[in-house]
Amino acid sequence: MTDFGGAVKQSQEFEFAIIGVPFDDKSCYLKGAAKGPSAIRAASTGKAINPWTELGVNLEEETILVDLGDLNIAGEASEIFAQIEEGIFEILKKEAVPIILGGDHSISYPAAKAFSKKFRSLDILHFDAHPDLYEELYGDRYSHACPFARIVEEGLVQNLVQVGIRAATGQQRSKAAEHGVRTLWMKDLKEIPGLEFSNPLYISFDMDALDPAFAPGVSHHEAGGLSTRQVINLIHALKAKIIGLDVVELNPERDPSGITAAAAVKIIKEVVGKVIFDASSRRKSSLQQEES
Repeated sequence: MTDFGGAVKQSQEFEFAIIGVPFDDKSCYLKGAAKGPSAIRAASTGKAINPWTELGVNLEEETILVDLGDLNIAGEASEIFAQIEEGIFEILKKEAVPIILGGDHSISYPAAKAFSKKFRSLDILHFDAHPDLYEELYGDRYSHACPFARIVEEGLVQNLVQVGIRAATGQQRSKAAEHGVRTLWMKDLKEIPGLEFSNPLYISFDMDALDPAFAPGVSHHEAGGLSTRQVINLIHALKAKIIGLDVVELNPERDPSGITAAAAVKIIKEVVGKVIFDASSRRKSSLQQEES
């Protein structure tokens, strides 16, 4: 399993839950993302990892993080998507934050359905080289290139913000405009924006949002992307209540050095730390207001 520097515990009660979705049947090019969950777990385990985040949060002492293992998925794609939705919703019913390890990006569609059942008003922050807004790809409306088309069409999200985009077709640009998607184009990203969300926020992180120099272990190399540092700074600057995270499209077969998996571990730690840091800050602010 995984330990994130000893942060992962055995407990029936928890605030964060890691769950793996080893599924890449909807990948249109190279397979391998189904091995992503095991690669992330392996990268999170060892003496090189400690539980502290950059915001000064000690994950070992300040929260209860569990690893529920991988979803046992089987059947046709529609059945698998239903199993993914139900597995994530079970975590949400416990008032916990799901940390979803993909898998290809198609899993974000059933994940969003689970989040939208729990949170009627939902925002999504989507990191990616591609907008994943195709109507269909090679005849498949549920390809890993299509999840956000289905999400916006079904009204599962109030606000969708996409960061790092640098490979969008004309059809996807039109789809984004039609549904009011806010696109932060990589070519225009001169400085790290301070993003603010009024609704509960689900973060969907495709590892190819990072430049291949930082994350070669993906199926689709798209040069000119984000640095790991830029991503971490953006996460730290977020003003939002984060209620879930997926990390998808890690292909360990193209990651012999393990640096892509290491980047995934870092992103997960910083998002979890951000949730804890913000919750602590809100409690302190509330106490100060009561005292005054």
